[in-house]
Amino acid sequence: MTKSPVRWLGWAPLAWYVLFLGAPLLIVVATSFASRGLYGGLEWSFSLANYSRSFDRLYLAILIQSFLLSIGTTAACFLLGFPVAYSMATASSRMRNILVMLLAIPFLTNLVIRICALKAFTSFDGPLATLLTFAHIEFDPYLLSQNGYLVAFGMVSTYLPLMVFPLYAALEKFDFTLVEAAEDLGATFPQVCARVVIPSLKPAVLSGILLVFIPAMGEFLIPDLLGGAKVMLAGNLVSEQFLKARDWPFGSALSALLMILLGSTVFAVRRLEKKNG
Repeated sequence: MTKSPVRWLGWAPLAWYVLFLGAPLLIVVATSFASRGLYGGLEWSFSLANYSRSFDRLYLAILIQSFLLSIGTTAACFLLGFPVAYSMATASSRMRNILVMLLAIPFLTNLVIRICALKAFTSFDGPLATLLTFAHIEFDPYLLSQNGYLVAFGMVSTYLPLMVFPLYAALEKFDFTLVEAAEDLGATFPQVCARVVIPSLKPAVLSGILLVFIPAMGEFLIPDLLGGAKVMLAGNLVSEQFLKARDWPFGSALSALLMILLGSTVFAVRRLEKKNG
């Protein structure tokens, strides 16, 4: 029996994965054990100094701040995304298509353009500053467009659709007669959501958590544009080491630790999904 040539096509994605993802990751890990040369080059002498340096109090504080902001972004996306997904799933078919299109429109625009538009809106002489001046509200124009709150808002607004779409896909298949039965038994809407709807959406919720948390943990563009020099996250720290400090071994060590943290998070979420499934 001859093997179908289509069967061999399955090796193409695997080869692509190994060549363009697996190999670069191995190079990063190998570089993390090297040393920085005098002029920013690499000295291939095995050392754990980069990893021990990564646990310095300064860098740990940045990592913890990134972790907390990612957790906050994920929680905010769920709290905002669940009502949006629920409203979309319970709307009429025509309105549902319109809402899906409106939610997908931001993805048609480059992320840099969206963040720069938000930065321009809150800039020194932007529309927000003009509105506050007209309303005679005192504010610091230099802090208006570069602060931690704006970074958090930018991250939530950017990653919100990544939480909404998995929830909407699951709610579209949900049996809403269970909601009616719970309401007939006297349950309030928050009780229905907490005890009937959300428990049946655990796979979608966990998928949304991973889709938001993982890119938020490594985000560097939004803090760089909206936070200025006031907000330093793990992604910014890694990019600084590669692009400005030219300390590739230390940047590689930080990247490896970040991958370990994210991999552990994915493993924990999947274990939780299997345990509750």
